[in-house]
Amino acid sequence: MAPGDLPAFLPLCVCLLLVSGFAQADRLLVVPMDGSHWFTMQMVVEKLIHRGHEVVVVVPEVSWQLGKSLNLTVKTYSTSHTLEDMNREFKYFSDTIWKTSEQRLLSLMTGSANNFFELLISHCRDLFNDKKLVKYLKQSSFDAVFLDPFDVCGLTVAKYLSLPSVVFAKGVLCHYLEEGAQCPSPLSYVPRLLLKFTDTMTFKERALNHLFYMAEHVFCPYFLRTATDIASEVLQTSVTMDDLFSQVSIWLLRSDFVFEFPRPVMPNMVFIGGINCQQRKPISKVCLFFFT
Repeated sequence: MAPGDLPAFLPLCVCLLLVSGFAQADRLLVVPMDGSHWFTMQMVVEKLIHRGHEVVVVVPEVSWQLGKSLNLTVKTYSTSHTLEDMNREFKYFSDTIWKTSEQRLLSLMTGSANNFFELLISHCRDLFNDKKLVKYLKQSSFDAVFLDPFDVCGLTVAKYLSLPSVVFAKGVLCHYLEEGAQCPSPLSYVPRLLLKFTDTMTFKERALNHLFYMAEHVFCPYFLRTATDIASEVLQTSVTMDDLFSQVSIWLLRSDFVFEFPRPVMPNMVFIGGINCQQRKPISKVCLFFFT
């Protein structure tokens, strides 16, 4: 097997094992994330289709890249925002990213850059407002939901349909990976995502790491409150982000264990490596001459 085939092969195997009794998962519902996230997921979706699986992708009518150039079933729903709205908010967000880390974090919490995420999250309400689409999803008897956790709507859809969920991501915002997968992540040895510490932290760095972790528990529910509000409306019960992430069946992580800080991992966490790596030509043979 060529190195480039392995990342695309592993997700397929995991998806097939989701159904009880190791039956073949013929029908897969895909809830992707727009933008560059879709380019990566698209490679796996194409491999699943090539292997003979029936794949249905649910996308908003207004998007940059979703569902394009694929020979599959695409279900769309109307949105309350336009493409111009997305471009305007994304421009402000991208301009904010180039600021210093302190300014960037503050802007994401309280500034207009947060409007970009609010806009992306709000489309989930539009999805469930499409009663015809929701009826189709309920009657289609899917075997699993393949989703990008950056778009929390996929988790809401999986919980609403009571289906196994396969998360496809390089990482997960905030603390929801280790808590959702019940994976220990000792704060004395594993730095938080946005900090530039190593696993050999000083006492001061460990203290700051704990404080940052505590700040996440305040900041993250506030940052994602729109997503939990929509999930609570759809499921007709109070829902937290922990509720949504704790239901994940398989975590497909686009990384490698050797690149992570040493920590335990759970059996449902699968490291599939860098899936964007292209297969290159072999290195040409070079004759070396040694002169004395």
